[in-house]
Amino acid sequence: MRSSNAPITLKGIRGSQLDLFAVGVSALCLIHCVLVPVLAAALPLAAYFAESELVHRVLVLLAAPMSLWAVRKAWPVAGSRLFVATALTGLALLLSGAFVAAAAAYEEPITVAGAVLLGSAHLWRWLRYHRQCQ
Repeated sequence: MRSSNAPITLKGIRGSQLDLFAVGVSALCLIHCVLVPVLAAALPLAAYFAESELVHRVLVLLAAPMSLWAVRKAWPVAGSRLFVATALTGLALLLSGAFVAAAAAYEEPITVAGAVLLGSAHLWRWLRYHRQCQ
């Protein structure tokens, strides 16, 4: 078992950098879910992106591998259960909103909740890592 403050690396990318990138992707997802419908009312072209299943699926498929990699790296670290549970719940909600047809009626609240949970988990892990390094 490795120390909880040891940096996680993958070909030069530290786990904390990956967490920041994952927070950014989650923020993009959240901005997309909240801001694009507002823009859709003003710009007809934005309506295509607000309703495009392809856009939703691409965003989720960008977030999923990074988050799963971060979860896999965090799992053996003591005190990471909250991060793992929150990240996996957020990712499951994002996947449900993007790929489960039965959830289409509640797609926006499901994906917003998923983006908030996933982004919060990565942000919490990143802040925790930097507090331990100081």
